Amino acid sequence: QVDLVESGGGSVQAGGSLRLSCTAARFKFSNNCMGWFRQAPGKEHEEVAYISSTGEITQYGDSVKGRFTISRDNAENTVYLQMISLKPEDSAMYHCVVGDWASGLCFPKAGYWGQGTQVTVSS
Repeated sequence: QVDLVESGGGSVQAGGSLRLSCTAARFKFSNNCMGWFRQAPGKEHEEVAYISSTGEITQYGDSVKGRFTISRDNAENTVYLQMISLKPEDSAMYHCVVGDWASGLCFPKAGYWGQGTQVTVSS
């Protein structure tokens, strides 16, 4: 079992910024790619961003490209999601997830995600 604790969510006006953090424990953080996904009520799960174990490679969903930046600090076992130019459609519960890297992609491990942090963007 892994421990993943997200923080940094909140309520902001459209155009605002937030920085999410996810602190991990109980596994070798630096061995795994990490990611963020989000889910809003009545909407499908949406993959937001992924980062390789070393942080050299990042991937983003089309809806957040150019606005969100994923990063990690392996010394602190923490992955971050910097979000700027937030839109009301970004409102969702954001979860970090542990992944396995294969063929240049990060594949999330089923069940290896945290409880999430809520982001609400008002217009």
